[in-house]
Amino acid sequence: MVEYPMPSVPDKYPVPSEMRPLCVDLDGTLIYSDSFFEALVLLVRSNPLYVLLFPFLLLRGRAGFKQFVANRVVFNAALLPYNEPFLDFLRKEHARGRSLVLATGSNYRLAKAVADNLEIFDKVLASDGQVNLTGRLKALRLEETFGPGGFDYAGNARIDEWIWSRAHTALVVNAPRALAERVAAQKPGTIVFDRPPGSIREVLRLLRPHQWSKNLIVFVPVITSHEMLNPKILAASAWAFLAFCCAASAAYLINDLCDLDADRAHATKHRRPLASGTVPILWAVCIVPLLIVLASLFAVQSTASFCLVLLVYFIVTLLYSLFIKSLLLVDVVCLSLLYTIRIIGGLEATHITYSSWLLAFALFMFFSLALVKRYSELYTIGDGEIPGAKGRGYLVGDMGQISMLGTASGLIAVLVLALYVNSTIVQTLYQSPMLLLLLCPLLLYWVGRIWVLAHRGLIHEDPILFAVHDRASYVVVALAGAIMAIANVF
Repeated sequence: MVEYPMPSVPDKYPVPSEMRPLCVDLDGTLIYSDSFFEALVLLVRSNPLYVLLFPFLLLRGRAGFKQFVANRVVFNAALLPYNEPFLDFLRKEHARGRSLVLATGSNYRLAKAVADNLEIFDKVLASDGQVNLTGRLKALRLEETFGPGGFDYAGNARIDEWIWSRAHTALVVNAPRALAERVAAQKPGTIVFDRPPGSIREVLRLLRPHQWSKNLIVFVPVITSHEMLNPKILAASAWAFLAFCCAASAAYLINDLCDLDADRAHATKHRRPLASGTVPILWAVCIVPLLIVLASLFAVQSTASFCLVLLVYFIVTLLYSLFIKSLLLVDVVCLSLLYTIRIIGGLEATHITYSSWLLAFALFMFFSLALVKRYSELYTIGDGEIPGAKGRGYLVGDMGQISMLGTASGLIAVLVLALYVNSTIVQTLYQSPMLLLLLCPLLLYWVGRIWVLAHRGLIHEDPILFAVHDRASYVVVALAGAIMAIANVF
């Protein structure tokens, strides 16, 4: 859960002796997220075919749609991104005997799950299958229940102005500054809980631009075929790179949507924008199709075969996010294939001749690195009481076997490289192909070092991202480049 500083709110504010009940909105107020979209993601995650029913469900109205979704999901209220400063305030009010009411437009099942989890609410007023309890309808319900001005209300959106106008005291929580100022001007005594700091940076974090470095793999065929000075081929690879970046970001967003509960239970991933609630789920749902359109526009600048490769990449990524990532070893094989598909994309975009050596090397190397990632995840939880990584098919006891498989796969990649040096194609590309054997000890060092660091618990993320920030890796790349240049010239 992301922590924000406690807003400047007095410990107590004037209330009559009867202690007016405080009615609290759920979505955007008590939690930073929206419970309906949280449930909707769970529904689609359980069966993506539900998406086909959405147009017909909308005919039932908002209340009916919410009811349909809520009845078909298991809602874990404990993992929601709660507004902790405001929740602390509510707990203090509850401790001094004040009646708290959860009054929300969310479906009753979801609201009840939140109330049961927090154990501070005396009553729950929420939407059912017929009534969507928002805005004016919520205001009328609260007036009927507590009388005109017989309650205080905490909300966050413009639609809550209906309720604030009928409440005795308005509490504006996590709302835009303009709305908070308008309510405060219209209703004396308004209490404002400041909105957490947010910026375009959070949206950019959502796209994971730091992961785009992986897509530089599409330039590998250009380097291995010695076409670095060919502007046409470089341009084709650049379009492929941009297309993969957009497609990858779309896939990451879908993965984050599918992984909300697992991320919130994770030691570090709970800080991700969607998991922490700093970026609304609806924003992510809207950004995904935009990224897909951009990826398509970049892809059509290349070849038709590249477009097909990109489509395969995206479909495999979706399958990985939906269920493959929970399958033992199938997930790491899939990850290695996704990296290899990037190389295939680079080949198709540039029409460079396929190399079975390159593809075999990539498959074994990326299989090893995918296992490093799984090993590091298990190392992080190895000292705790959790038997395995949530949402994965691995146990802490598997670390030894994972390490053995990963190290062996990395060494096989080095062997493939050594055999490649003796292949016919190398004779046509390099003046002194035997010098390329010097790449083998460099790669042996790098693979060995990665696994030793993983055993020491020093790799806490994707090993490729680790390499991007690792000085030793840059030295290895520089030396490898020098060896290839010398072998090409002398």
